Order: sequence, then C-alpha cells, then structure tokens
Amino acid sequence: MSEIPSDLKFMKSHEWVRAEGNGRFTVGISDHAQAALGDLVYVELPSEGDELTQGAGCAVVESVKAASDVYAPLSGKVVAVNAALGDAPETINADAYGNGWMFVLQASDEAQLGDLLSSDAYAATIAD
Repeated sequence: MSEIPSDLKFMKSHEWVRAEGNGRFTVGISDHAQAALGDLVYVELPSEGDELTQGAGCAVVESVKAASDVYAPLSGKVVAVNAALGDAPETINADAYGNGWMFVLQASDEAQLGDLLSSDAYAATIAD
C-alpha cells in the first residue's frame, strides 16, 4: 500500500481533500480507490461554476472493471477542473495525490472538514 499523505482529509468513500488556503480545496480519489478500480479509462468531472453539496455525487471515474461515483467532500463552488484527465484518465492511477487531482472547490462551510477522516483514520478504515 502506498503512503497516505498526512496533510489530507478523506471520506469513507475514498475521496481526498487538500487545503490550499483562502477556503480552496483540491479534491481527488485515494490511491487505494484507484488501485481497487484498476486502469482508469474515462473521467467525468464537474464543470467550473457548479455548486456542490457535501456527500452528493459530482463526478464519475470508469475503469475497465467498473464505474464509480465520486462524492463531494465539502459543499462549495467548483473553481477549477483538471481538464488534462479527459485525455489521460490514467494520470489518476499513476499519481492519485499529485497530478491526478480532479477539481478545486471554494468551500462554503469549512466546518465540514470536521466530518472527514484524518489520514490515520482513513488508513485504519481501508486496513479493515
């Protein structure tokens, strides 16, 4: 299993969020999730300007094995998307916590971070 960056927060459904400052958060799926899905062949991202609600489906990743919804870890407005994933969804497989980021959110309620798992709690969850 790969390292789980300690600066991230996680959902039980395997999304991660990284604070970028000024209420902005980068979102992606965990290395554990991409490994379980296998080779990704398609990614459907939200659009810039979309308003997301914490816990609601906002994106889709498809692999040769399955399609999986991606859920918003926080409520807020999408301010950037990783358009490069449209041509290279496998970037998530290669670098889930780096170049495989999916979108950036301007959070409407940063207190929602308290609903998310620390890296240690997430590691314990996926170890079960």
